[in-house]
Amino acid sequence: MAELRRVSSLLILTFLLSGVVAAQSRRPNIIFMMSDDHAYQAISAYGHGLNQTPQIDRLAASGMLFTRAFVSNSICGPSRAVFLTGKHSHKNGFKDNHSRFNGDQQTVVKLLKQAGYQTAITGKWHLVSDPQGFDYWNILPGQGDYYNPRFIENGVVKNYAGYVTNLTAELAMQWLDKRDTSRPFFLVCNQKAPHRNWMPEQKYLNLFDSTEFPVPANYFDDYAGRGRAAREQEMEVANDMHPYYDLKLGLDLQASERVGLSAAWQNIFNRLNPQEKAGWTKAYGPVIDAYRARSPQGKELAILKYQRYMRDYLRCVQSVDDNVGRMLDYLKDRGLDDNTIVVYTSDQGFYLGEHGWFDKRFMYEESFRTPLIIRWPGVTSAGSRSASLVQNIDMAETLLEMAGLPIPSDMQGMSMVPVLNGRRRGNLHDGLYYHFYENQEHGVAKHFGIRTDRYKLIYFYELGEWELYDLVKDPSEMRSVYDQSSYAAVRKRMRTSLQRLVDQYDDADARAALVASR
Repeated sequence: MAELRRVSSLLILTFLLSGVVAAQSRRPNIIFMMSDDHAYQAISAYGHGLNQTPQIDRLAASGMLFTRAFVSNSICGPSRAVFLTGKHSHKNGFKDNHSRFNGDQQTVVKLLKQAGYQTAITGKWHLVSDPQGFDYWNILPGQGDYYNPRFIENGVVKNYAGYVTNLTAELAMQWLDKRDTSRPFFLVCNQKAPHRNWMPEQKYLNLFDSTEFPVPANYFDDYAGRGRAAREQEMEVANDMHPYYDLKLGLDLQASERVGLSAAWQNIFNRLNPQEKAGWTKAYGPVIDAYRARSPQGKELAILKYQRYMRDYLRCVQSVDDNVGRMLDYLKDRGLDDNTIVVYTSDQGFYLGEHGWFDKRFMYEESFRTPLIIRWPGVTSAGSRSASLVQNIDMAETLLEMAGLPIPSDMQGMSMVPVLNGRRRGNLHDGLYYHFYENQEHGVAKHFGIRTDRYKLIYFYELGEWELYDLVKDPSEMRSVYDQSSYAAVRKRMRTSLQRLVDQYDDADARAALVASR
């Protein structure tokens, strides 16, 4: 009888354990792909006509594309910290790129791992401290290099031959090959591209050679309709792009030229092997010769710089697109696509010549807004689009609900699941909150603000200047209407709404700035 009871107990335990394994295997796998500085304008599914991204478009055709997704702090490291924590910068402690992420705090990665998910990250990390909560990590140190980069694999520095965009995807797929197939996985695949200084893959060095990109209507913006912040920035394509480092208008430099960004470019160029250098010389030599022969000035030079910028930037995007396709093919070939959620996004938007700018940082639309595409098999309608106001603080909560896990009460976002499953048609947020802290590069003044369906209010608090935009009448944000009497009621309402968000998110610095502005 005792032996029979032991056998029965073993059978019951085996049954229960098999149920746990089965439940875990039914949980969706999740692949989260984030590129760096990938403007929504440079994804053909968004309809801007600059380039073709067939693989990202393929993802959009099988999922949901968000036309109004935004970030809460438009700069690389802080945006990543927000994604991990579901909290604004002032709560997760990573306010600017000179911060260090406190990895001891709660993250979506740790919560998924505690629930049985295998976790891994490859590519750009950019949070200074070592990753925590990942079973496997193989990350780029700092910004990383485009060619023959170093990676740090679980704390060990390794050198790789090849192009960083391809390597980041390959390392991710190698981990997938080795994972425990009985458990769900959460994989973060973060691309360096298309971050500055825009070094294309060898096979794309001549892509767009014959393309003349249309210059944005406000490329020669004189900033007359705004305050000091827009006028005093240092991110103009015409004036602030470096001829070697950014535009590749010189390859081998003389010793006297090796200062500042010239020296940085020389170090980067020297990472290329002889065959790669030969490819660059063949591709860029005629460009350099034509530039030196013409010696363009004024408006002609400004347009030439724009064309150089766009060609290299979009060449880098092409490799990103290729590797999204490789990941999708991997899932399909192994029968994983039906139970794997795939997210594609960027850490923020980017200026592609709008207002004459490159870079990000500002709360103006091209920087503030980011691409976001989510495929959730069996839940999101294929080829659907959402105009709901969503933000990167919502991502952690969304992933947790997708995995069937509770959302911690201290997270500050909202789950996008009701939007993804079609139960919520309107905005997820009535107003989006933004706070940019870093003014050590590109001269962009610190500011915070709120965006609603129609209006955007920005306070450059160190300058004591307010800006208000009517996004219906002025979608390019060319002229602030803050001081116009006809917008007095809107101004008052928006300031009240901003105060409400400052209190809701408990931003002490912003609260103090608002008190001082009265």
